[in-house]
Amino acid sequence: MCSVVNRLKPALAYRLWLQTTRYSRKVPAHIGPGLRISKQPLESVIIRPYCSRMELGKGPFFRQLFESVSSTYTYLLADTESREAVLIDPVLETVDRDLKLVEELGFNLKVAVNTHCHADHITGTGQLKNRLFGMKSAISKHSGASADILLSEGDKISFGKHYLTVRETPGHTDGCVTLVTGDQSMAFTGDTLLIRGCGRTDFQQGCSRRLYESIHQKIFTLPPQCLVFPAHDYKGQTASTVGEERRFNPRLTKSVEEFMDIMTNLNLPKPAKIDIAVPANLVCGLHEV
Repeated sequence: MCSVVNRLKPALAYRLWLQTTRYSRKVPAHIGPGLRISKQPLESVIIRPYCSRMELGKGPFFRQLFESVSSTYTYLLADTESREAVLIDPVLETVDRDLKLVEELGFNLKVAVNTHCHADHITGTGQLKNRLFGMKSAISKHSGASADILLSEGDKISFGKHYLTVRETPGHTDGCVTLVTGDQSMAFTGDTLLIRGCGRTDFQQGCSRRLYESIHQKIFTLPPQCLVFPAHDYKGQTASTVGEERRFNPRLTKSVEEFMDIMTNLNLPKPAKIDIAVPANLVCGLHEV
C-alpha cells in the first residue's frame, strides 16, 4: 500500500497545484518524480486556456463562428463592461445568425471589419449597417473598397477598454491586414496566414515575395504563444499559434526563393464566386442597392 501511495504523490501534487494557481502562470520546473514527459523544459511551457473568455475578467469576450460554404470564420469580440463589440469578417449568408447572437448577448456592435476584400464570399458588413443604426464598416485603405473607416498601419479599433491594432500584411491582396489584440494574445490573420498554410498569390494583386515578408516581419514577430485565428480553414482546424506556424508551416519554414516556387506551382482552381464576390465587396457587399 505504501508503494502505491508513493507512486501517486507526484500526480496528487500536480493536481493540487492546478487547483491553487491561475492557468496563465508557468508550470513549476519540477513537481515530483516521473512527471517529465517532454524533452522541452517545463519552465518554458505556458498553459493557456482556449475558450470564450481568454483570461476570465481580463480579456475580451470571444466567439468563433463558421460559415460552411466558403469555410469562413467570423469572429465576435466584446467588452463585457461597456458591451461594445467588434465583428471580424462577417458573411452575407450568416448575417441573421450574427445579429441574433449579438442581441442575445446584449452587445452593441460598434464596428464590422474585413481583413481584406474577399474573393470567395460576399461580406455581410453592408447588410449589418442597414440593420444596426450607428454600426460602422472598416477595411484597409489599400483594398480599393468603400467603408466608413479606412485602416492604416498602427490604427486601433477600440471596443470598451479593449482594442485591435492594425498590421498591414499585403501579399495575398494589397489590402490585407492582421488584427492583433492589445495584449498580443490573439492575431486575426485573414487569408495572409492560415493554419499550416497561407493565402494564394495568383490573383488580386498577389505577390509571393511580399506575402512572405509580411508574415515574417508582421506576424512571426509576435509572441510565440499568440493565438492565430485565420479567415478560413478547410480541414476543421480552429486555431494555431505564432510559435507553431514558425516551426511547422510547410511553406513558411522555407527560404523566400523556395516559397515563391511553391506558390507559383500551386495550380489552384479559380474561386467559384470571385466574379461576383470581388465587385460586391468593393461596395461593402451592397452590390444590389
